[in-house]
Amino acid sequence: MQNERLRALMTSGGWTHTSLASATGVDPKSVERWVNLGRTPRRATALLAAETLGEDVHALWPALRQARAARAVSSELVALYDQRADLPVSVFVDLLTTARERIDVLVYAAVFLHEAYPRLNELLRERAADGCTVRIAIGDADSVNVRQRGSEERFGHGMESRCRLAHLHYRPLAGVQGIELRTHGTTLYNSLYRADDQLLVNAHVWGVNAYGAPVWHLRRHEAGGMFDTYAESFGAVWETARPVEE
Repeated sequence: MQNERLRALMTSGGWTHTSLASATGVDPKSVERWVNLGRTPRRATALLAAETLGEDVHALWPALRQARAARAVSSELVALYDQRADLPVSVFVDLLTTARERIDVLVYAAVFLHEAYPRLNELLRERAADGCTVRIAIGDADSVNVRQRGSEERFGHGMESRCRLAHLHYRPLAGVQGIELRTHGTTLYNSLYRADDQLLVNAHVWGVNAYGAPVWHLRRHEAGGMFDTYAESFGAVWETARPVEE
């Protein structure tokens, strides 16, 4: 069966079997078989060809749209909690206490930590004094995304107030050596609490307050994986965040 979509795309773009073969590093006969016989190239080659032609790879070769086998249990997953309310605050505190190199926190407010553990700032100062790099990113109360989250979680203007309260809680840490505090206005898909190679991820679910949403505890695998995905996400948000002045 011929691949009519591929044929039409090549024709409209002025591509020949030879020119596309040259661009993708294959023999022209291979391209001819893709078009005339409907053959599906190897995934890497298909991705390169699709990129070259400016088309979605699955639109050209639907056979490549195959779901990967799910892992029954991830080697990174330490624990899964149905909702954040199931975790005692000691889980968060103990995690931060173990940090020796890095603490990263990405939230809108998470005032429950200061409310349940008034020593939080002191703990963070202690970790920083021992050489741990601490980065805290809290929500900008004036951000449209914060206001939207408040509406979605039925907090109304309460979300903005909670962000301002979080700012007051963390403000004494501004200027402390080893600690950096920033505000961000990004859409927050997950709240992140990282201590070295361990990470608590509080997912956000539309219409559900954060305390009622799931939390998964990850431990970084040396081969990378979910942990690194979240860590990179934190880094991307951090680059857009604004430092809180002393």
